[in-house]
Amino acid sequence: MNKIKKEDTVMVISGSYKGETGRVIKVLTSKNRAIVEGVNKAKKHIRPTQDNPQGGIVEKELSIHLSNLGLMNKGKLVKVGFGVDKNRKRFRINKKNGNKID
Repeated sequence: MNKIKKEDTVMVISGSYKGETGRVIKVLTSKNRAIVEGVNKAKKHIRPTQDNPQGGIVEKELSIHLSNLGLMNKGKLVKVGFGVDKNRKRFRINKKNGNKID
């Protein structure tokens, strides 16, 4: 189970985009990477096709390693732990105060 999931708000904690926040669009669990909205953008050149006859240059978000992201909860960066309820279902907790995150 990952500490960061789709639709979470995260902050980049290291690298050239340090300090920027965004929403997770997709988590690539096999590569331990995530795509974050508005962070780590690159320009991609698109060849003209029937669907897009104009072609051109498109900005696209690239993935960031999960170790470079921190979870934001109520506007603050938090450390994530796991807890187990009575039905043996795992859930994420804030390590500082023990509150449930999701």
